[in-house]
Amino acid sequence: MKRYKKLSEEILHKNPWWTYKHDKFQLPNGKEGDYYYFDNPGGSMVVPILDDGRIILVRQYRYLFDKDGIEFCAGGIEDGQTPEGAARAELEEETGYQGDLKFIGEFASSQGFSKELVRVFLVKNLKKEESHPEETEEIEILLKTPEEIDKMIESNEIWGGETMAAWAMVRKYFK
Repeated sequence: MKRYKKLSEEILHKNPWWTYKHDKFQLPNGKEGDYYYFDNPGGSMVVPILDDGRIILVRQYRYLFDKDGIEFCAGGIEDGQTPEGAARAELEEETGYQGDLKFIGEFASSQGFSKELVRVFLVKNLKKEESHPEETEEIEILLKTPEEIDKMIESNEIWGGETMAAWAMVRKYFK
């Protein structure tokens, strides 16, 4: 496929979580256009597996939809942090667990309007410590079998695209 040529890039807004940008580009036929998107260092998502095979998910309130979401632990990569460091920090912050990380892969969360990549990790050999949720987070821990997660996705009880994408990537490890 033919590629667009970037002509310019400007920052329209920046906050601690993302940068909203505007690019001018040129199509292969010479016509010019505008592209608006957000950019950030990406995120990490962890799928923690207990010794008995159950998987840890979290239930938390999602403001934009005014309802609870059931998700894998996830969070943004902060300045100076590696994807692995972000994964460890989110797991401990949201669940109080630590464990051995295995990188599975990455996906674009919304490739049409974001340059964000989410890295997915499996976590085994979990040890319980103390959780430290952020002030804005009220988290309930859920322990589910792979079959229960499948049913929760089918029934739309799990409705977040990032959790479903991560589950598609790791499901083969639970056969």
